[in-house]
Amino acid sequence: MSCRPVVGFTAPTWNSFSAYIRPTLGRSDCYIYDDYFCYRLSLSICIKQIQCLSRPTQDYPLANIFIRLPKGYATLKHLFNLSISAFYMFGLFRIYSGASQLLAGALATYFIAKFDRSKNMPWIVFAGVMGHLFVNHIYRTLNKVTLDDFDITGPQMVLSLKLTSYAWSVWDGRRPVEELDQGQKTARIVKEPSLLAFLGYAFYFPAMLVGHSSDLNTYIALTNGTIFNTCKEEDAKRHVPRGRKRVAYKRGLLGLAFLGTFVLLSPHFMYNRILKDNWLNYSLFVRIAMVQFMGFVERTKYYGVWKLSEGACIVTGLGFSGYDAQGNSTWDDIANVNIPWVELAPNFKVLLDSWNIRTNIWLRECVYKRITPKGTKPGFQSTFLTFFTSAVWHGTYSGYYLTFLFGGFIQPAARLARTYLRPLFLSPLEILPPKLPDALAKHNITLPTPPRSLLKEIYDFLGTLVTILLLNYVAAPFTLWYWNVSLEAWRRMGWYGFWIVGLAFAFFYGGGGAACKKLKEERLKRAPKDLAKEIVGESYIHPTLRTDEMRGTGLQNIPPVDQMVLEVEELVEKLVNTLKNEAQNKKQR
Repeated sequence: MSCRPVVGFTAPTWNSFSAYIRPTLGRSDCYIYDDYFCYRLSLSICIKQIQCLSRPTQDYPLANIFIRLPKGYATLKHLFNLSISAFYMFGLFRIYSGASQLLAGALATYFIAKFDRSKNMPWIVFAGVMGHLFVNHIYRTLNKVTLDDFDITGPQMVLSLKLTSYAWSVWDGRRPVEELDQGQKTARIVKEPSLLAFLGYAFYFPAMLVGHSSDLNTYIALTNGTIFNTCKEEDAKRHVPRGRKRVAYKRGLLGLAFLGTFVLLSPHFMYNRILKDNWLNYSLFVRIAMVQFMGFVERTKYYGVWKLSEGACIVTGLGFSGYDAQGNSTWDDIANVNIPWVELAPNFKVLLDSWNIRTNIWLRECVYKRITPKGTKPGFQSTFLTFFTSAVWHGTYSGYYLTFLFGGFIQPAARLARTYLRPLFLSPLEILPPKLPDALAKHNITLPTPPRSLLKEIYDFLGTLVTILLLNYVAAPFTLWYWNVSLEAWRRMGWYGFWIVGLAFAFFYGGGGAACKKLKEERLKRAPKDLAKEIVGESYIHPTLRTDEMRGTGLQNIPPVDQMVLEVEELVEKLVNTLKNEAQNKKQR
């Protein structure tokens, strides 16, 4: 989410904000909210915020004009994009200085990428773009820019994704193809675009203020019409695959529904309600339950704006991803959120992969992969720097850093559970290496669908429950912005997120991980017999499932668990051993 005025509540000015709050705990920056202030705070969505909320709906008729511009007239489409974006920036929001900064940043990126042939070029662009964004974030914080003031940092956040991605794609176009992975091969730019095409890409109007970030090649394919080269023959005659409008307007209506939900429920269910005087009158169980609903209500504004923006992009023709099994066109290449997998995620990794998808792709392609030395595996340093970059990209409010810092602890805790605990609940069929079923298929052996046991159902339910509990806990500072306010909110939640993660670390590093590993190894020894019983019955083993060592024993050989899991276990064990050795050395001193 980059259009910050869509956060959903506003204070008319900073002074009026302070007038309705009173300090507590002896600190001037930690507040308790009274009922009147909370109601005013949640309801006061100003005109500029409403403009930002409703602006994606204005894109729909304009997007219909864009898609009807003659095929082969890419220049006309570039000019159309620039004209609409200029109208938004200068005519609608009237941020003349900010718009000039965006244009200057885009021009600087284009010419640096064009004339600097060194390997440092992408990093120069990255440092310049992110440094400029960070300076504007600092300005916003120091000047206490409230949510009723639309500033440049929202569209600049979206633009920064495009500019840094462009620089890396240009650099990849100068590298040997064999050095690139598949994603880099797809996005690499061999022929540099014209300045007009580049600016049209940078200021593509449906995704300028809110929305996704695509690579230049996708945008060029959209403007010259080649994006639909893979469509069916009957669709090729129409130039655009059937079903585009149906999908686009469904997403738009879904977005409006979420925004309506937010407007109706946000006055009563937002994180600032935790700071009310009467919050502690509720039992801890009731407070935790209310936090879950508050977290969902807070997310509805993101769902709403993202889905509206997705729909507008689809109307222009962007996002075509092929056809489903029924032959209907699909438009998922510009999806920014997978709502079911956020609200019902089985683990934290799935949740993160399903939230703000385009930003996550940018972090992976432009940060995570790039800071890992060639020939080495990404480690803790790469993960930490990626999280830090994400925090800087979002802004300078201390609450953002609390969210990302604690998120950095949640991920390894969740990974430990997946590595040590999850295999104990899987069927033998589910612990097979991924390539084994394909190998067996060559011998006409089809493995049955893994059975669903009650224990596995309970494990999945608890995994989803813990994931959503942690999500709604860690997200509170992101919305509350300030350090002491966020800590006070966590205190009023009973610190339950810290308890969950802390107990997980204590269990796995206190002997639970070793115990689970031993149980898993014992289970793997039993797995051949168990698997044979699940496939054809215990008395029969197909010859192709045997090895020389196992032949004649009546058991089949199950290859090791996925190598990646073993590497993660080794990494965790190495870290634990290092900490233990350091502790022993300190005692000896």
